[in-house]
Amino acid sequence: MSDQDYGHAIGFEVLRRGTPVIASDGVQIGTVRRVSNAVRERLFDGVTIDTPAGQRFLDAPEVERIYERAVVTTFPSAEADEHLQQQANRAAAIAKNTTTARQLKRMGQRARDAWERR
Repeated sequence: MSDQDYGHAIGFEVLRRGTPVIASDGVQIGTVRRVSNAVRERLFDGVTIDTPAGQRFLDAPEVERIYERAVVTTFPSAEADEHLQQQANRAAAIAKNTTTARQLKRMGQRARDAWERR
């Protein structure tokens, strides 16, 4: 996909879930899961993306431009692991694989699903 195929530049507020995330060398590294922003300041904080290795967080300074049909990063695909931060469930990391951790993970997933459906 070339820059012309990405469409017009847009604001982060209208970025849609499932939009491809493209590295600076043109390789797709994932798709948009959700957009993070500082609500009071209305500032773009970053994007959580779905990758083959799981969910990762793409910080705002690593985003070169947001288009209608793509999000382009400032780094090539070979450096993606260095720039993308792994998303982790804090409660599960503390309790490891206990019954309580599994229950908290299920509750958190249900809450996230309900939030995304709103």
